[in-house]
Amino acid sequence: MAAFAGAASAASGRPPNFILITCDDLGYADIKPYRADVGYTPNLDRMAREGRRFTSFYATAVCTPSRAALMTGCYPKRVGLAMGSWHAVLMPGDWHGLNPSEITIARLLKGRGYATKCIGKWHLGDQPEFLPTRHGFDSYLGIPYSNDMNPNQRMSPLMRHPHPPLPLLRDERVEREITDQSGLTRLYTEEAVAFLEANRSRPFFLYLPHNMVHGPLAASSRFLDKTGKELYADAVAEVDWSVGEILATVERLGIARDTIMVFLSDNGGTPRADNTPLRGNKGSMWEGGVRVPAIFWAPGRIPAGSVSHEVAGNIDILPTFAAFAGAAPPRDRRIDGQDLRPLLTGAGKSRHDAYFHYQMNHLRAVRSGPWKLHTTGELYNLDADIGETRNVAAAHPDVVAKLEKKLEQARADLGDGDRPGAGVRPVGKAKGPLRFWIPRHPESGHPPQAPVHPVAGSPVE
Repeated sequence: MAAFAGAASAASGRPPNFILITCDDLGYADIKPYRADVGYTPNLDRMAREGRRFTSFYATAVCTPSRAALMTGCYPKRVGLAMGSWHAVLMPGDWHGLNPSEITIARLLKGRGYATKCIGKWHLGDQPEFLPTRHGFDSYLGIPYSNDMNPNQRMSPLMRHPHPPLPLLRDERVEREITDQSGLTRLYTEEAVAFLEANRSRPFFLYLPHNMVHGPLAASSRFLDKTGKELYADAVAEVDWSVGEILATVERLGIARDTIMVFLSDNGGTPRADNTPLRGNKGSMWEGGVRVPAIFWAPGRIPAGSVSHEVAGNIDILPTFAAFAGAAPPRDRRIDGQDLRPLLTGAGKSRHDAYFHYQMNHLRAVRSGPWKLHTTGELYNLDADIGETRNVAAAHPDVVAKLEKKLEQARADLGDGDRPGAGVRPVGKAKGPLRFWIPRHPESGHPPQAPVHPVAGSPVE
């Protein structure tokens, strides 16, 4: 595979551009590259035909920890974001967030002269010190958390008060309140195209984490009923359209061979998604909760129409982008991800001897080679039983014993439940006072700034 380029672009000799697109809650088989009868994702199908897709690519099972892993190259437990301060994910006004001392993909690339922009769902802390603009992004447009965290949603019976109005932020100010989400995917796409056009002559990193297809679902009028199926499929189709617009822009600007583009889901699909042939859904430790579609496209770098069955995950994006850019990953801290270049440009093997799955702060499973051991004692050979239907622990006590040792190593390093881990770094904590970007409206009948859930020790004024 010597014909495929390394750090410098085959076209210009400059460091490559990076475009990282995520779709929220997309199922493993919701797009054609992973299910042949899907007829409304032609652009993602094209990415796969012209690039490489992964069949054993992992993320964390819910939003915040998955995004922490993606941005830092670390298990979310390592950076203190296996959950929010009181809920499975960060909530509006949460005093926790991604520690400003962490090194994100954006911060790493910005240090190499890259223009950096985040457009879409952040969900790594909504207080000012946690926003994308404090983590290496030159600019930001989007919602700082999930699109269902609005006054109409009560996410947990523990909540004392409803969520505040849903804000659209530009950098560190409110541009407007979002009451109609049907235009979000188009808005983000237009912003992304403008960024690409403005930065065509320099290396750039565009991070585009769509809010769709997380509920509440929405699609623009152009895509409503386009698929002849339910609204979910229409929203998937519009995200695919967005991918097509990005591809077309990169080609129109003549920078396709200078660009590496990645498409991922942030976690497994919800019950309305199609996770075939996987068992389980978002939030679970079954493969359907943690195994996600992943497509890499880079003309001249990645062989077209290729597939990798090796174990990889979103913790690998930071070290991979760093390597392609000619930058070294941080050496003053543990990075859990691997450089995927050998898996992308040739027939390399995964260096993940063990890949761990946490559910909030609790260690739940480990994958090593074809084997997956749940902490409940169930063992599955995923090469032979991808749907996790046959527990073979009794037939392979040696494998169980080997993987139990790996689980114990993870507990010592990352912790498990109340057991602390020696390798865990501190979560970011807001100095406060905590504030919502848009206070609750007076007609809501609720306090304008009271937290949705009081947490002992948080800096509530």
